[in-house]
Amino acid sequence: MKHLTLQRKKISALPTSIAYPERLSLANLPTPITKLERYSSRFGNVNIWVKRDELTGLEVSGNKIRKLEFSIAEAQAQSCDTLITCGGLQSNHCRATAVIGARLGFKVHLILRGEKPEDPDGNLLMDYLCGAEISFLPADRWSEHLDLASQLKAQYQSTGRRGLFIPTGASDATGLWGYIAATEELIADFSRLEMTPDYIVCATGSGGTQAGLIVGSKIFGFSGQVLSFNVSDDPEYFDLKVRQDVKDWQRMYSELLEGTAGSRIIPSDLEVVTHGGYIGPGYGSCDEEVFRTIQEVAVSEGLFLDPVYTGKAFHGLVTELNKGSEGALANADNILFVHTGGLFGLFPQQKGFAFPEFADF
Repeated sequence: MKHLTLQRKKISALPTSIAYPERLSLANLPTPITKLERYSSRFGNVNIWVKRDELTGLEVSGNKIRKLEFSIAEAQAQSCDTLITCGGLQSNHCRATAVIGARLGFKVHLILRGEKPEDPDGNLLMDYLCGAEISFLPADRWSEHLDLASQLKAQYQSTGRRGLFIPTGASDATGLWGYIAATEELIADFSRLEMTPDYIVCATGSGGTQAGLIVGSKIFGFSGQVLSFNVSDDPEYFDLKVRQDVKDWQRMYSELLEGTAGSRIIPSDLEVVTHGGYIGPGYGSCDEEVFRTIQEVAVSEGLFLDPVYTGKAFHGLVTELNKGSEGALANADNILFVHTGGLFGLFPQQKGFAFPEFADF
């Protein structure tokens, strides 16, 4: 199995220093920031900027790779040769894990929510191409997925393999480091651009990106607000999830955090802002208005959003801006939207787009 050099990084130039655990160098970093010049013009004096994390690397694009740099480093540190993880049929995280597993020589076993489709496409097709083994679990039995993961881990152990279970989205105490590190990168971006946004906006589906940004903002002194649009569950769920992940993070890395800004964070005092109301029909499905927003952004900026995560969150951003002083983004001059990837999720839902040129599209 191929092992990459583990990196341990200490930030000492900032007054609120923190040390990172081992990580792999997998993503193309730093990712750029793009200002949506034409699209922003429809909102007067508001500037919308996009952190292009869909450019972390084509096959493993998006926010998942930032978290997996730490999760898979942990797998190597534990001498694991098998990665077990879970998600929806079109899970970006599962696809990224399958690709990285193939590159580094890990066996990958995915637990996917839903029935096995007749013809795989999008992320699922890539899972198969990378040789991942897949167990399908019907949606009405999804509560059993952790038990199944434990069974698989035991089965692999009985054959001499050593498995590491990575939860949905790599959103746990280890994965949280991914967007703490991303926040450090953002602070450097803001300094270079001579711009500090009033809001950092992202989609939240498993809570890891949201939690990392909130913790990173505390550590590195971001003065604005992290605002997330949930694409599953509800705001109350993410309030509990973020705080629990931060508690777990502080407990698991207590020695590393000792004497740093991370140790001084009080989970109960964190500002966890999750704006509900934009899930639409449910996780993985969206309304016509979201497809319209995705198409408008593509036409005006050549920027592609997906119908599961970024399309819904960006549509929420746009809708709140259109509410003016009554919206969640009132009085904003600059907004930074974190593009968390998901491009491959467009293809299984192409029927949602209405192109008059193609009557049968």
